[in-house]
Amino acid sequence: MEATVLGYPRIGPHRELKKATEAFWAGRETADGLAETAAALRRQTWETLRDAGLSGIPSNTFSLYDHVLDTAVLFNAIPERFAGLDGLDAYFAMARGAEGIVPLELTKWFDTNYHYLVPELGPGTQLRLAGDKPVGEYLEARSHGIQTRPVLLGPLSFLLLSKPAEPGFQPLDLLDPLLDAYTQLLSELHAAGAEWVQLDEPTLAADRTEEELAALGRVYDRLGSLPQRPSLLVSTYFGEIGDALPVLAESPVEAIGLDFVAGPGNREALAKAGGLGAKTLVAGVVDGRNVWRADLPATVSLCVSLLGLAGEVSVSTSCSLLHVPLDLGAETSLTPAVAGRLAFARQKVDEVVTLGRWLHGDRVILASPGRAAPVVNADVRARLDVLGDGPPRSPYAIRQPTQADGLPVLPTTTIGSFPQTAEIRAARADYQAGRITVGAYEAAMRAEIDRVIALQEDIGLDVLVHGEPERNDMVQYFAERLDGFTATQNGWVQSYGTRYVRPPILHGDVSRPEPITVGWASYAQSCTKKPVKGMLTGPVTMLAWSFVRDDQPLSDTARQVALAIRDEIADLEAAGIGIIQVDEPALRELLPLRRADRQAYLDWAVRAFRLATSGAADETQIHTHMCYSEFGEILDAIGALDADVTTVEAARSRMEFIADLTAAGFAHGIGPGVWDIHSPRVPDVAEITEALTLAMSVVGPTRLWVNPDCGLKTRGYAETEPALRNLVEAARQARAAVA
Repeated sequence: MEATVLGYPRIGPHRELKKATEAFWAGRETADGLAETAAALRRQTWETLRDAGLSGIPSNTFSLYDHVLDTAVLFNAIPERFAGLDGLDAYFAMARGAEGIVPLELTKWFDTNYHYLVPELGPGTQLRLAGDKPVGEYLEARSHGIQTRPVLLGPLSFLLLSKPAEPGFQPLDLLDPLLDAYTQLLSELHAAGAEWVQLDEPTLAADRTEEELAALGRVYDRLGSLPQRPSLLVSTYFGEIGDALPVLAESPVEAIGLDFVAGPGNREALAKAGGLGAKTLVAGVVDGRNVWRADLPATVSLCVSLLGLAGEVSVSTSCSLLHVPLDLGAETSLTPAVAGRLAFARQKVDEVVTLGRWLHGDRVILASPGRAAPVVNADVRARLDVLGDGPPRSPYAIRQPTQADGLPVLPTTTIGSFPQTAEIRAARADYQAGRITVGAYEAAMRAEIDRVIALQEDIGLDVLVHGEPERNDMVQYFAERLDGFTATQNGWVQSYGTRYVRPPILHGDVSRPEPITVGWASYAQSCTKKPVKGMLTGPVTMLAWSFVRDDQPLSDTARQVALAIRDEIADLEAAGIGIIQVDEPALRELLPLRRADRQAYLDWAVRAFRLATSGAADETQIHTHMCYSEFGEILDAIGALDADVTTVEAARSRMEFIADLTAAGFAHGIGPGVWDIHSPRVPDVAEITEALTLAMSVVGPTRLWVNPDCGLKTRGYAETEPALRNLVEAARQARAAVA
């Protein structure tokens, strides 16, 4: 392995996987047709990597939905409620739910915007090798003449990423049967001809207990001691390995992969530990998380400094390239000044190959990226110097009585977006392509707002939204209207399942040339006497879901984005919008994996949100929204945001987070999601009432809001309308019970 990557995008150059999967769900594609598309995408990836010159090509990185879900299915970690299903029906039910069956929880993959399905493990879970996907894909690649390295989620990370199916159970208690299954799988891969297997242990980039480190030692002492097995590469990424390094260094595995981009301290730790001896170091030196070109001379210098710390050094990406777009060659609208600084997955493979060749004797010319200076906005910087963190708002106890006059107890609302119909998407595409005029486009959007407002009034919601028909994505929409950002045409990245996003690229100082949302919000408010929420995206989420600058602290960039949002809030207030939601679903996502680094991040993240919102009048009700993360470690920060109402994902987790938040002293308005919108299921009134009753038992009714888990743009009206009617009826019944 002179040069390798830890993984590669699986979506296809034209989003073929999304289209085929969604067609299968809709009944327009057969299982065989979906399998053919998947096989074609796998072959295309393997051949691309081979033709680029990689000497180590990964396999089993493809997934129809999620690689953690694949691992759960592979080892029979299938909860009892799915027992009546099999094959793809069971697989997709675990991911999305089915009639009467709740799916697995969905949460963030470490500090990325990728989401994984959380396995559920309990004392009744019978872990065993129940599938052959890794072997099958290895043999599939070999049938095309390509030798690959199967990639598996490591045993320790699989258990640590799982949740107990019942209180008091520890997933680590299942380590021995899980190792039996991994032992069998490694033996089968060896028999099939696999020379190497990659075992990913990203949980080692976070703080680990002595018990967990002891389990790590048990895992690789046992797997490394198997008499008939492939060579083992244990790969970590997303940070520094810390106390796990000597455990792996002493194990009988052949190679260790370390991330030197997110974990620069790994170099010092290696030197301090005396290196890896005869083991191979797979050095993650090309950034797998951001889109900037590598500084090849500087990177090769780092690689050279590692040569004496291992028996051999191989060049790799810092993590899987799953987190970056596929190919810069698909972009035609980027300015040369920006495009010349970028590298997507395909270009990063070339960088890895070039570095590997140089390191192993082929002294090719290494070009520096030659970065252009970012655009500096002196006015923005001067305003921030004067404003500081902004004057604080009045205490919540003073603000709350002045807000949202006329709302009932348990007010109902949605998170913001409504389904994006084919007609909406077509109108937007026609406008962007110049096939219709701006007047025709705006008329189409106003007609959709009319329809959405009328529908919400008919359903009986209390606080309405305009439905966001004009928005393609909650981050991209704003980025396209803020100076300092640029957007791609085809830079798709998988967020979860078939949900793909195009993260904007932040390349200069941020400013707001003109109001962004005021016209649409004002029009919606003119259509109804009920309050309409203004809908904005918060500063942390704007950064988390973009490819950010690496030439200044993230906290400085967050303040620039916050200033633009602050100006937008002031304009919405002036237009008569009295409820404004500033979404921060990514607040938990950017939390550093090491506890020692967290408080500094939370301090600047909270300050950025309050800078954005502290200019609002007491009478303006500020909402925020968070979803699909483990929030237990940021409870104090959520309170410190000082939003008047916080809506959160809670349906899949059965209100666990709400109890924790209340125990931490949170006393503001709270809207725990009572409908899981990431599943196509339509919850009935009884199911929503059960969730609402559970929430009221924790926080009482007086500060409780009733809402879905997240925005509705990925759902269809066939699900949205009946679910919202059930939600409103459940709230009506709960009000009657309270009265």
